[in-house]
Amino acid sequence: MNSIAENTVAVLKLLPRAMLILMLLAAPVLAVPMMRTGTGSTIEAPALKKNGIGLVLLVSLQRG
Repeated sequence: MNSIAENTVAVLKLLPRAMLILMLLAAPVLAVPMMRTGTGSTIEAPALKKNGIGLVLLVSLQRG
């Protein structure tokens, strides 16, 4: 009987800490649906110019 009571007390001591960790991990996941307001809030990077140096660099690296 003592062992069961000791285990119960140990679990009850760990329960608040476990709940805090779970809330910290779940907060970003739960915040995502609230942040989706539409397509107007999307920030996109400007399109990069293609210089065509990739193929030259690839061929020169293969020869070396």
